[in-house]
Amino acid sequence: QVQLIESGGGLVQAGESLRLSCAASGRTISGYFMAWFRQGPGKEREFVARISSSARSTDYANSVKGRFTISRDNTKGTVFLQMDNLKPDDTAVYFCAVGYGGSSAMTYSDWGRGTQVTVSS
Repeated sequence: QVQLIESGGGLVQAGESLRLSCAASGRTISGYFMAWFRQGPGKEREFVARISSSARSTDYANSVKGRFTISRDNTKGTVFLQMDNLKPDDTAVYFCAVGYGGSSAMTYSDWGRGTQVTVSS
């Protein structure tokens, strides 16, 4: 089992940036897809971005494409989410997850507890 701890959330104004980090421990994540999901107030958890084990392949939700960038450092067991030009609709708890890819939460086996991102208008 792997433990995932997210950090980097906070309160920002629309148009600003944040960089989220997710640190893994317990076992290596180098051979797995990593993803970010989010859950806004009163909403279901939704896919944000994913990255392949080698980092050669990435995929984004349409709502964040062009504004968010996912990356990873397998030597440090860490995955990142750079979020630029944030909008109030990006307000959510952001979770990282490890698994076998795809945009469905069901394909990810281990999850962090999340970090809150709040974007004011």
